Amino acid sequence: MSIFKDRVDAGRQLGRRLADLRGKDIVVLGLPRGGVPVAFEVAAALDAPLDVIVVRKLGLPYQPELAMGAIGEGGARVLEEHVLAQARVSDQELKAVEDRERAVLENRVARFRNGRGRQDLTGRIAVIVDDGIATGSTARVACRVARKLGAARVILAVPVAPADTLAALGEPDELVCLATPRQFSAVGYHYRDFSPTEDDEVIQLLDAAARRLQESPPRSGSVADLPAEQTELDEEVQIPSRSVRLEGHLHLPVPARAVVVFAHGSGSSRHSPRNRFVASVLQRAGLGTLLLDLLTPGEERNRANVFDIELLARRLSSVADWLGTREDTASCAVGYFGASTGAGAALWSASEPSARTAAVVSRGGRPDLAGPRLSAVRAPTLLIVGSFDYEVLELNRKAKAIMRCPNQLAVVQGATHLFEEPGTLAAAAILARDWFTQYLLPVNRLTPQE
Repeated sequence: MSIFKDRVDAGRQLGRRLADLRGKDIVVLGLPRGGVPVAFEVAAALDAPLDVIVVRKLGLPYQPELAMGAIGEGGARVLEEHVLAQARVSDQELKAVEDRERAVLENRVARFRNGRGRQDLTGRIAVIVDDGIATGSTARVACRVARKLGAARVILAVPVAPADTLAALGEPDELVCLATPRQFSAVGYHYRDFSPTEDDEVIQLLDAAARRLQESPPRSGSVADLPAEQTELDEEVQIPSRSVRLEGHLHLPVPARAVVVFAHGSGSSRHSPRNRFVASVLQRAGLGTLLLDLLTPGEERNRANVFDIELLARRLSSVADWLGTREDTASCAVGYFGASTGAGAALWSASEPSARTAAVVSRGGRPDLAGPRLSAVRAPTLLIVGSFDYEVLELNRKAKAIMRCPNQLAVVQGATHLFEEPGTLAAAAILARDWFTQYLLPVNRLTPQE
């Protein structure tokens, strides 16, 4: 049974639960990789610095998903003696696994910190955050690392964990857990979206958290003290377009300054893990997002509709008009993020004389399907293509030559058409984020309140 929509949702709920810590001398420490998106939201809610404690699970040699222990920075180690005994793991087998995981750990420490100094924990409160606990091995070793680094108090905060595991944890001074389901099988079972977190996303979140502290002066009020509906809007919507109603998922910061509409030729866009991942990256940059199904389930069964670019573009224009009728989005800049045939539709819609499109990003898209409309596009456009997506890359190069608006072609090395290779989707998301923030959230653009 899912409890949380995704790690962002879990982190925001956890941040509200920890609101009493705001204003105290704390450091939020995420456990890479999945714990960092949760910790990022907690740190934002508490106006606290964000860092990582790098730990690695020691999986059984013949069943790696089952932890027989964990290791952490500074030589910390926790072993699950009962698991070792039952599995009859030899000292040599344990050493081989630990040596391998220790090498991975050291490489990740170097990559995540990337010249960034470690947050000093001496005399401070360490708030260790993960996306959930199963056996507790990694959480226990993380608490030991924080203690070794001088933390005066260690708080372990997680969205979900089994009650018996929490009861056996003696390392933290305090435990905060939002849910302890009676039937607990795995952490991911309690999330609707438990997509893997890539190393690049961890680095991006750490950089964003550091920028937030540098750029934001201390405030007396707390986002965590406000009801969720006053800080953000997150809802399913239906948008009229001639004879149909399009299904969408709208996420807005409050107040909203810009909205990125996701366009895909198939009806799965609203639920696509890839689009939802990109949307989460944009949301952390202060952008609103509208994940959209441009075709109804019945229409999608006719494959020809996926390539009916004029139909898809007309519906995108209807969506932009609908945003203009809402009080909370009427003054927002609008961007399009198009994938596959949706990119052709986004550019077709953006070419209309009445289009209010301020920027377009295409990921693995088919801009060529917009045909002669390409030369009429005025919105700054970024074309993102994988280096191994040879045919689509050539089509994008030809499209770029036709376009007259400010445009760039960004090639993500090692990526194929769906950006399934490790780190490639995160690279594309970061490129999209930077393009949209440049053109939709310029420094001199005022918010509605200003």
